[in-house]
Amino acid sequence: MIGYAPSDPAPSRLRKLKIVVSGGFGTGKTTLVGAISEVRPLFTEAPMTQASEGIDRLDGVECKTTTTVAMDFGRVTLPGPGAEPDIVLMLFGTPGQDRFNSIWDDLSHRAAGAVVLVDTRRLEDAFAVVDYFEARHLPFLVAVNLFDTAPRYLLDEVRQALRLGAHVPVLACDARKRESVRDVLSDLVAHALSYLPASAHAVLGARP
Repeated sequence: MIGYAPSDPAPSRLRKLKIVVSGGFGTGKTTLVGAISEVRPLFTEAPMTQASEGIDRLDGVECKTTTTVAMDFGRVTLPGPGAEPDIVLMLFGTPGQDRFNSIWDDLSHRAAGAVVLVDTRRLEDAFAVVDYFEARHLPFLVAVNLFDTAPRYLLDEVRQALRLGAHVPVLACDARKRESVRDVLSDLVAHALSYLPASAHAVLGARP
């Protein structure tokens, strides 16, 4: 597993990977980006209004008062395995609501991989997200966000419920905790570079 490097290495040692952080409404995408970013993250959150009533389901997230309307952005540096150059992950969090899906194509362009955050209280919201990345042949993993009030299931049960292939990693994650998020991102980098090596390596060093 790749460790965490809190400071920027010399520019000659840097490689860049664009990573998408996605999932349904209220799954913790903004929290995840904020927990791991080594720079001040960019959030585009707006207050939820009466206009969203009847459109945005709040089951399980009744206390939510804001929502991402464009994207979240953060950055974290991970040391490369062995003698490999360090890797800078440029994290782009997507809006969770269907009405913002047009933004997903822009955020996913030239991405090396994606994290699909899942809330077991609203597991059905993950189907459309999984379908999106499968249709675009973008390597992804599923991270089950361990909300305090969410029911606990075995990861294999989540895999079966979402009808995921054996090649898709399924992990438990606490999006509030840096170490937990780091482990998820480390596994995603390893998965992306091994599952689609030609495509992933093509974006190394490229601007997102």
